[in-house]
Amino acid sequence: MSAADTVKETLSDSPALSSKLFRVRLPFLEELRNYSLTKLRADLIAGATLTLVSIPQAVGFALILDLPPQPVIVSVIIGGFIGALFFSSRHHVFGPTSSISIIVAATIAVHAGPDLPPLRLAVLLAFLIGAIQLIAGLLNFGEVTKFISRSVVVGYSTAIGVLLVASQLHHLMGISADPVPSFVLNLWQAATALFEGKGSLWTLGIGGLTLLIFELLRRFRPAWPEALIGLAVMGLAAKIASLVHPVLPFRMVQDEGALSAVLPAFAGLHWSGAEFHALPSLVFTALAIAILGMLEAAAITKGLAARSGQRIEPNQELVGMGAANIACGLFGAVPGSSSFARSAVNYQSGAASQLSSMLSSVVVLGVLLFITPLFNYIPVAALSAHLIRVGVKMINWHQIRISCRSTRSDAVVFAVTVCACLFLKLDTAIYIGIGVAMALFLQKSSMPLLVEYTFNESGNLAMLADPGRRANPFISIIHVEGEMFFGAADLFQEQVRFLADDQNIRVFILRMKNARHLDASTVMALESLHEFLQKTGRHLIISGISADVERVLTDSGLLDQIGRENVFPAEVNLTMSTKRALLRASHLLQTPKADVRIFYDRSRSADPDGKNADDVTPPGSYEI
Repeated sequence: MSAADTVKETLSDSPALSSKLFRVRLPFLEELRNYSLTKLRADLIAGATLTLVSIPQAVGFALILDLPPQPVIVSVIIGGFIGALFFSSRHHVFGPTSSISIIVAATIAVHAGPDLPPLRLAVLLAFLIGAIQLIAGLLNFGEVTKFISRSVVVGYSTAIGVLLVASQLHHLMGISADPVPSFVLNLWQAATALFEGKGSLWTLGIGGLTLLIFELLRRFRPAWPEALIGLAVMGLAAKIASLVHPVLPFRMVQDEGALSAVLPAFAGLHWSGAEFHALPSLVFTALAIAILGMLEAAAITKGLAARSGQRIEPNQELVGMGAANIACGLFGAVPGSSSFARSAVNYQSGAASQLSSMLSSVVVLGVLLFITPLFNYIPVAALSAHLIRVGVKMINWHQIRISCRSTRSDAVVFAVTVCACLFLKLDTAIYIGIGVAMALFLQKSSMPLLVEYTFNESGNLAMLADPGRRANPFISIIHVEGEMFFGAADLFQEQVRFLADDQNIRVFILRMKNARHLDASTVMALESLHEFLQKTGRHLIISGISADVERVLTDSGLLDQIGRENVFPAEVNLTMSTKRALLRASHLLQTPKADVRIFYDRSRSADPDGKNADDVTPPGSYEI
């Protein structure tokens, strides 16, 4: 199905769409109707497993954002709980993600200042993103995700992975440098420090050892939570080392902002002049993050639904993310999105309902209250190694190969999106990727195929290789195929006018059986062609039109201009309307006979009772 067909199908059921506007449901409550102890046990196990992944990731994202861990942990707890109440997917998990964290970090680096500290800016951004996503979900904008090219998503994810790796190089090398939102500057910092010998062997060794532990666990104990175990081992080792040497030659999480056991508290929104001043510049960033969240949610939930067999409602996922981000803003937390890693873990752990994500939020809170001190001793280099590994995993080589090899347009979209992300602002990059994809699609769709046809000796339509060998030199049959919307109108008119320059042709038959989605621009192009032929004493006949095309011609008045006797709707016999058009052409030329014979299947012209199925003269009773 073409994109235009998808648009038409989506918009055709307008009553159904309007009935879903501003509808808010809690699918979790429906799950409780058939809930059981077996499902509760599965959700408890999945929730506990999910916690083992959530805490190390949250601490790592705090490092990306250059913020204390608490507001990131609160995003996991509050956002994960609220989002699960609205999600239709049983396995969808909300929380801070690497892609969102990188964009927010870049925004903080540009807009934060004395009047608007980084955390206040992140909280404001969470509220704006949530408001956009909630409104979009209530207006059924979740369906829009199907019109965005997957090559854009693949390119964006790839670039986010590369940016994540680049952003952690100075932590891995032990370089004291302020976070910068530039891919080139990150690489330049790392290369300069390496050339000048400023790197720390301690941090490089810790990072390398952490990666080794991850790899050993992946190979020999794949079912174990490698991130939690690896970081816990490094934190325990750092704790023991601190007892021997109080001053260690590497930085730990507590040096970046100690993780304390604090219960999430409602903070509300505090609007001041700084917030209002930054609002216009933040809206476009929030919109880009909201779109990215829509894409991530669609990709993640559809992928998991294909495995679980569950039916997903895209608008519910969007409403859930909007509500979760608004809650994060009200509780002083950073924004979040759909987490691929945690959603996959939730599914693989056997989650039976959305309760697993809610239980995980509760368990995360309990863990913080009892074993928080251990997380404070995790070396920053170990966390950066973990994040570099996450970034490498975001680069899906299989999907990249498909995007680059499928079509040239997909390869261009992928390359442009990646380059835009690496060298421009991330919120701008996603608009560029989507814009290039749409432009290439419109270009491809706006190239209708026009081929001259003729009837061969068997009475079938065939492509005419040599115009000089037309069956009738005064009649030209032009086969038109493709999308005939406004983007194709000018090209269609130019091609037909080029053929119409042959003054020997007196009648043009446009065979439009496979012409789709006519609009006002195409109608005007046909009208111009008809008027041009009339001025030169020639004729235009249209054959094989579908019911939709006939409706457009009728409503626009062009059918009456051309003359109903010169327009022939499509019939069951695929070539019959064109043969009838040839009869009309011979009448207009006042020629008693042409060089084409009409063939038909006599078995189809009568019903089993011997009665004629059509109330017209059988086409085989005459010749052209």
